[in-house]
Amino acid sequence: MKMDKSLHHKTASSSVVALVPMRHDSERLPKKNYRDFAGKPLYAHILETLSECEQITRIVVDTDSEIIAQGIAASYPSVLVLERPEKLRSGSIPMNAVLLHDVGQVEADYYLQTHSTNPLLSSQTIEEALAAFMENYPAYDSLFTVTELHARLWDKEGKPLNHNPNELLRTQDLPPVFEENSCLYIFERESFLRRENRIGQHPLLYPIDRFEAFDIDEPYDFVIAEGMKTYSHAR
Repeated sequence: MKMDKSLHHKTASSSVVALVPMRHDSERLPKKNYRDFAGKPLYAHILETLSECEQITRIVVDTDSEIIAQGIAASYPSVLVLERPEKLRSGSIPMNAVLLHDVGQVEADYYLQTHSTNPLLSSQTIEEALAAFMENYPAYDSLFTVTELHARLWDKEGKPLNHNPNELLRTQDLPPVFEENSCLYIFERESFLRRENRIGQHPLLYPIDRFEAFDIDEPYDFVIAEGMKTYSHAR
């Protein structure tokens, strides 16, 4: 990916740390973060993708799993592993609280947070998102990825949210709405510490391909995602 020289200088002179939280267990899908996916642990795919991004100066994994910690130490020694404190290990703990701990442990100008459950996310998309954030900062103090939807949405009371049923426009002609897909967040250190929230006051919504936004959450997601990954390699 070619970048504007002034933009490259800006990112090169700033530190960007990638944060990847990984719990040992998952309530809906136990052991999913280190379950085999296409011949290697699931977490390996996002670590390898992040390692291909030149703007990222360090990769940090926050985990309470000895299995994950040992696996990363053996196969990815350049990745820094932080042991998650006992008080932050419950599945009900907000992600912002986990990130606040991580940011307190590892200093950087900017942080990028993603998940091991997004194995189809590409390094090109990550680099382009970083470039878009840097280009628009400080007008936008954070960035998060979204999936663009062209669909007729209704609330639980049967009221239309984004369309007029009397017009019945084609879905592709509807104004888009955006779903936060939890694939990628980028934020500046001082803003995060001040607000304790990875989404700032003026976030940049960054649409990405629905294919790359696929998230593994249920057992059948592994089968679907592996098929999608095989297909992407065959294209």
